[in-house]
Amino acid sequence: MKKTLVYVLLALTAIVWGISFIMTKELFTTEEHITVLIILTFRLLLASAVTIPFLLLAHKLEPIGKGDLKWFLILALLEPFIYSICETNGVRLVSGSMSSIVVATIPLFVPFGMAAAYKEKIRGVTLVGIVMSLIGLGIMLLFGGENNLDMNPGGITWLFGAVITAVIYTIVLVKLVGRYKPFTITAYQNLFGCLYFIPLMLLMDGSHLPLLSYSPKMILLLAILGIFCSTLAYICYNIGVERLGATAACIFTNAIPVFSLIAAILLGQESLTWTKPIGIVIVISGVIIAQIPPKARTR
Repeated sequence: MKKTLVYVLLALTAIVWGISFIMTKELFTTEEHITVLIILTFRLLLASAVTIPFLLLAHKLEPIGKGDLKWFLILALLEPFIYSICETNGVRLVSGSMSSIVVATIPLFVPFGMAAAYKEKIRGVTLVGIVMSLIGLGIMLLFGGENNLDMNPGGITWLFGAVITAVIYTIVLVKLVGRYKPFTITAYQNLFGCLYFIPLMLLMDGSHLPLLSYSPKMILLLAILGIFCSTLAYICYNIGVERLGATAACIFTNAIPVFSLIAAILLGQESLTWTKPIGIVIVISGVIIAQIPPKARTR
């Protein structure tokens, strides 16, 4: 697979994950009785209902090798289970664009996690790109209008819990991307995630199920979150980690707030200010700079 195509897939991942914050916020706004666990359970059920049968029919679902089951269980425990609980609770308490900005700090911590776990060298140009993207995010946050200053302490704590979980997830993911195809990893990740979520949701929020509207809008939003955000986006991200490495691939998450903000503006959740386009340009520039390949070694 050409590197250009990998970049396109990672860009699509950032777009889809950026929109996911706004879709989740829309569910909380329009469905009075919906809960975090209900959203996540239905999201993963829809994802598994699509990917597992498709891969089985296509004979593409690889069996889990001896000794790897524990890594798949840990991977699914981190994402989607712990990460999704932290992220969705954060989105429930703060604005969608603010949530995406906090999550976009993941690339700042992943290189250090990879260096600690695998002795991966941190490139100077990567750090420059990360810092530049964070400056752009800061401009969007501090000067982007009143909606962006939604600094609910509980919500921010949940979101930073998601950031820490994502860093650990990336470290575990590296153990599997060389031995399994991205489709297989994503399918098992969603399936085991369902097994974690279903009993917890029935125990904690089962009484809310009869109160939901099950409207076409609710089903459509859950389908988008399940099929596109929990399945296709993760497949694209796993391909990026496999082909570019964890540090380079995760830098694309810096662009998530850009697409999250655009979606929020289009849906009327936020307004456009003159500082937001400036922040967007700086963020994208930082992502591009971080992808500059190292110079070829000369004799």
